[in-house]
Amino acid sequence: MKRVISCLVLLVASIGILFAQKGADIKFEKTSYDFGTFSEETPVVTHTFTFTNVGDLPLVIHQATASCGCTVPEFTQEPIMPGKTGTIKVTYSGEGRYPGHFKKSITVRTNAKTETVRLFIEGNMTPKGQK
Repeated sequence: MKRVISCLVLLVASIGILFAQKGADIKFEKTSYDFGTFSEETPVVTHTFTFTNVGDLPLVIHQATASCGCTVPEFTQEPIMPGKTGTIKVTYSGEGRYPGHFKKSITVRTNAKTETVRLFIEGNMTPKGQK
């Protein structure tokens, strides 16, 4: 009986320790950005999303994938220590695309508690010669 109680106490203590560890966690300042209106004459626009590791273990970005080839994400490659910040730079190229409104997504995969975060960019590209 003493062994059963000892094992039960050990099990409960182990579960408590597991829940006490937070792990890495990611928090973005903003998850969407609107480029507004820009001309087809200058079709490449860029925005940098900033995030913080609000967890207690290093944060690693495994992958950042855009919803189409016209959008290219670049991200901090090295682990982000707790309390530190990192960036994801997103470039949209409207070159060869029809003018008009667009909305694209970037899926970010990490080792954080919330493993997948989706970022959004949008804007309106006007035809050449039009304001």
